[in-house]
Amino acid sequence: MSYSKDVRRLVVSYVRGGGSKAEAARIYGVSRGRVFAWLTLGKNLSTGKKPGPRKNRKVDAGLLARAIEQRPDAQLKELSALFGVHYSTISYALKRQNISRKKNVGV
Repeated sequence: MSYSKDVRRLVVSYVRGGGSKAEAARIYGVSRGRVFAWLTLGKNLSTGKKPGPRKNRKVDAGLLARAIEQRPDAQLKELSALFGVHYSTISYALKRQNISRKKNVGV
């Protein structure tokens, strides 16, 4: 359950003002563990990251498509070494482009 910043501030100010952590937990209806966690956060009482702009992808879609055209039988690990990323990053990039890496064995 997520608590508002007001509740977090009230609990922290209560404890820093001389109240016990257990009393603060009972008064404000939160767990003692939550009180300890808020006290360790310091002045930054937000528990999660704020949504922001997404970062660019590590693998350029055009470069990956060209690399696959040049090396159609390259394995994911080979492509990942070429781009300097983990092979799962290549896999996810291929899925975004709807490119299948299934090979015909024994043909």
